[in-house]
Order: sequence, then structure tokens, then C-alpha cells
Amino acid sequence: MNKTEDLLAQLNSIVSEGRNPDTLDIDLLSSEAILRKINHEDAQVAPAVASQIPQIAQAVDAIVDKLQSGGRLFYIGAGTSGRLGILDAVECRPTFSVPDDLVRGIIAGGEHAIQFAVEGAEDDRAAGVNDVKAVNLSANDVLVGLSASGRTPYVVAALEYANSIGCATASITCNPDSPLMTTAKIGICPVVGPEALTGSTRMKSGTAQKLVLNMLSTASMIRLGKTYENLMVDVNASNEKLRARAIRIVMQATSCERNVAEKALKSADNRAKLAILMILTGLPAEQAENLLQEKHGFLRRAVESQQ
Repeated sequence: MNKTEDLLAQLNSIVSEGRNPDTLDIDLLSSEAILRKINHEDAQVAPAVASQIPQIAQAVDAIVDKLQSGGRLFYIGAGTSGRLGILDAVECRPTFSVPDDLVRGIIAGGEHAIQFAVEGAEDDRAAGVNDVKAVNLSANDVLVGLSASGRTPYVVAALEYANSIGCATASITCNPDSPLMTTAKIGICPVVGPEALTGSTRMKSGTAQKLVLNMLSTASMIRLGKTYENLMVDVNASNEKLRARAIRIVMQATSCERNVAEKALKSADNRAKLAILMILTGLPAEQAENLLQEKHGFLRRAVESQQ
């Protein structure tokens, strides 16, 4: 069997590559009818993700364990999957004020592939290994492989290498019994079925991957003390919108007036978490900072210790 025949055989067995019987007439429909078909398919995504919550929780626990020990979180994928990983990674810094290298996305074909297709990149197993070696992946880290089909050679090879060095590994795919599911130590597989447009896995499969990524990073950051109640108290106020959000967060957390929030933020070097602690406890900035460090950055624990 040549490579083309082998690939055709693989595609025939992949759930997300099947033809959807509910959308066979989609090319005959009006705009509104097309959109209703797509929306009907999208409605299947959240329940599919819900079925994987136990596996997602395992991945969160692994991520928290590694990050608490000084490790890093990496996402790796090709095409849409790779771009989704990068999107989630870059949002972590402004949302949770983490270092740029704590959560990173790796895409087959490099930075050029973020905007353009790079021919053959997803099939390059050697590149998958080289790309994780280039970031000095180690046993202290977590590598999450992303692939709608679950067969992308670039991603599979990266996970195999990660396993060989004792790195924690997880995968997000929409196809059970795929190489990613058997390679990663933790397999996450929301089965969303055939796409509305056959093979267009940027749709339901992409949405499912995005939902899981949201859950992985958000839950991990909550477990690491990056929130207070349901507020993003570690937000990095790097622009006017985020500075306004920081003021609002301080006001919401403490029920204080705007001028009190702004004064506290100024004393706290625009750190919302520290400003909230100062207001709720009456501690000056230096003492509040020491208390936060003592409580490993968990604001609720710091506040409760002073009550």
C-alpha cells in the first residue's frame, strides 16, 4: 500500500472526516437555513466536551503539579489545532500575569504557519521532535498535543519524544482509537461527529478543542491562585481597557468606591490582587505583599487569615 492509499484508508476510519447525513442538502439552502444547520451541529459540541470532564480534570491536575514545581505548559499542533494552542497560550499572560514562557504554543511550520499554510509541515515527524527540543522540553513540563484527526505525524512524534524523557503528556482530539489517544498519557476526546462541511475540522472539532483549551488553562490558573472568587485578580493592566478592568475588579471584590480602588492600585503598583488585600485587611503594601507570598499568592487564604 502506497502513502496515498494508506492516507485514504486512515481518512475513511476517522469520525470527523465522515459525511454528515443531516447536511447533504446544504448547498441548496438559503443563508438562514445554512446557518441553522451549522448551529444545530454546533449544539452537539458542549455535551461532547462535558463527557470528557474526568479526563480534562486529570490533565488540569498534571498541569498544576508541574507548574507548581517550576515547569511549563506547551501546546503543540498543526494548522487550525496549532493556531488554537497559540491563541490560548498568548492569552494567559495578560489574563493571569504569568511569564511569557510559562504557557507556550508550538505550531508545525513555525511562526509563518500562524497565518499561512506550510506544505508538508504536519507530516514532518522529525520537525515535531526538533521543535520540542528547541524549547528544551523536560520532565518538569507538560506537553498537550492537538489534532482533530488524532493522527498528525508531527504531533504524534513530539508526544512520543516527550514520553521518552518523562514529560507529562495529554492530547486533545475528536477521534477515538487514534494514535494521539494511545500515545498521550492522558487522552481527551470529545467526539463531535462529522462536520457540517465534510472534513472542515476548523468547525465543530475546532470549537471542541477551543473549549477544552479554555478549561485547561482557566482551571489550572484558578488552582494556582490566580483568581479571587470569580474575579481575574491577577490581570495584567497593560493597556487602558485592562487598567479600567483592574479598577472595576478591585471595586467588585471590596465594594469600595472608585477613588479608593484607584488609590490602592497606585500604592500596589497597579496589581489588583495586592490592592484588594490592602483594602480588605487594612495592611500597607509591604505587609500585604509579604502575606501574599506567605500564602503562595492565594488571595482568599490571605484575606481569611486576617479575619
